[in-house]
Amino acid sequence: MAAKSQSNDPKTKSPGSVTFSKAATQGQWGRACCSLTAPLADIATGRARLSDIWAKTPPVTTKAAQIYVAWVTFQVLLYMLLPDICHKFLPGYVGGVQEGAMTPAGIVHKYEINGLQAWLITHLLWFVNSYLLACFSPTVIFDNWIPLLWCANILGYAVSTFAMIKGYFFPTDARDCKFTGSFFYNYMMGIEFNPRIGKWFDFKLFFNGRPGIIAWTLINLSFAAKQRELYGHVTNSMVLVNVLQAIYVLDFFWNETWYLKTIDICHDHFGWYLGWGDCVWLPYLYTLQGLYLVYHPVQLPTRYSLGVLLLGLLGYYIFRMANHQKDLFRRTDGRCLIWGRKPKVIECSFTSADEQKHRSKLLVSGFWGVARHFNYTGDLMGSLAYCLACGGGHLLPYFYIIYMAILLTHRCLRDEHRCANKYGRDWERYTAAVPYRLLPGIF
Repeated sequence: MAAKSQSNDPKTKSPGSVTFSKAATQGQWGRACCSLTAPLADIATGRARLSDIWAKTPPVTTKAAQIYVAWVTFQVLLYMLLPDICHKFLPGYVGGVQEGAMTPAGIVHKYEINGLQAWLITHLLWFVNSYLLACFSPTVIFDNWIPLLWCANILGYAVSTFAMIKGYFFPTDARDCKFTGSFFYNYMMGIEFNPRIGKWFDFKLFFNGRPGIIAWTLINLSFAAKQRELYGHVTNSMVLVNVLQAIYVLDFFWNETWYLKTIDICHDHFGWYLGWGDCVWLPYLYTLQGLYLVYHPVQLPTRYSLGVLLLGLLGYYIFRMANHQKDLFRRTDGRCLIWGRKPKVIECSFTSADEQKHRSKLLVSGFWGVARHFNYTGDLMGSLAYCLACGGGHLLPYFYIIYMAILLTHRCLRDEHRCANKYGRDWERYTAAVPYRLLPGIF
């Protein structure tokens, strides 16, 4: 891939692949050069032992623990204590107290939707500190990256374990608990459907949408600040990653009410998969591009960077408009226009757990007539753009698109299995009308 690497180091090997000596001095084993195989090769050949790698791994520090406790506490306070006011003055934004989807036991929970407000307050304070107060360096996240990882793991396992114990001994609603007979599965995938403390603290919404996702853009900003500190400037590739991922994060918070109807909230129970995943996997794996660019600054050719930007924006447009079409269709019960026309639907029926018959409609117009999960296709296009922004010097930044392709394909198949069981022959009619899942003509 066409990408030019900026460096004062004369040992440039290929576009975007050089390791910068100044940054490398601050890295740890296998980290400064973003090596995936070197530590394993050293162990296999006897040049190193696991204890050697462990010795080079930074431990939990008091500073990191204080930062992390303050961070999570601050997000809990924003979540619990500040009623949303953004919906009162932002046209089109839906916030405040909203109802979620009905649970399998027939319960409809209420949520205080104030994520956009929390994101705005958090980032306002970040910029005020960076440019006015200087209470801490904007590189603080990068500078404590591995110690913070230990803290995130501690919280991830603690909340997953607590959710497990709570499900057994004091569930929010026993009717929505699921026990499989396997301790491991119960821990991994969760027992309680909607574990809560008090009236408003909902584990799913908080951990899915607060510490990790709000941190996502802050982490990227910290990486950009570190790049500027090390090299005196921020590359266009780092700007692309920050902008495209910030659009995705802001979209999440702008549409947080819509998120209450997604598979994470409507179908998944809360266990290690969501608890640890939200605390550790999301903030540490979804930000690999920015981390890579700290060690490997890549200055992209103008045409290439514009192509990446257009791909990311097109992917976002498809993702957002596909979801908007489905939401509009549901809210109006099909009495709307999709691409300027009355939507085509397939009438279907299903039987709920209480043996009651229900009627429903499946949309086969707009993006939902192109493929059955075309919103995922847009998501994958955006994910690819994040990775392409890093050039072609290393596989590491492309982990994200590989992971997202596996995740969304699995989610697509899981959702279709559920729909096939729910709608039966009506689902067969739907798949005949819209034969492709993600890629028209291919899959």
